[in-house]
Amino acid sequence: MTTSFDDLLEANRRYAQDHEGGFDGIARAGVLMVTCMDSRIDPLAMIGLQEGDAKILRNPGGRVTDQVLVAIVLGVSLLQVKRVLVIEHTRCAMASSTEEQVKERVAEFTGTDASWMSIGVIEDQQATIRADVHKVRSHPLVPDSVEVGGFLYDVDSGLLTPVD
Repeated sequence: MTTSFDDLLEANRRYAQDHEGGFDGIARAGVLMVTCMDSRIDPLAMIGLQEGDAKILRNPGGRVTDQVLVAIVLGVSLLQVKRVLVIEHTRCAMASSTEEQVKERVAEFTGTDASWMSIGVIEDQQATIRADVHKVRSHPLVPDSVEVGGFLYDVDSGLLTPVD
């Protein structure tokens, strides 16, 4: 039976031929990254790491949500995470429209009212990055020994800029 996933499953079979799994799942480089789901971002490559080195958490806008905080707590408590990067990016759809505009576009596409959803658009990326970094640093289950930094990734140049 042919499915719409056949090309991906075939690519996975090729990948699995050389895959050397079996390590314990810790973050070997002690890094956890929160970033956007944007396909222009290659999280490990952009900071010179490879598979197994870091925990990667992705969502629209790269926001530190309640679920992301749970993952960070687990990462620092159980998976040897010592550094957390919060990374938003230039030309992000979450930072280029209003909440209402995004809800209208979703409603137009689906034909269903989306006004009840909280999309979480970003009005000021610098301020949002600072606030999300503060959420992590001030969380009672994230030790002060964990380094937390905020960054803006430029999707055109590939460079990260620290946000203080």
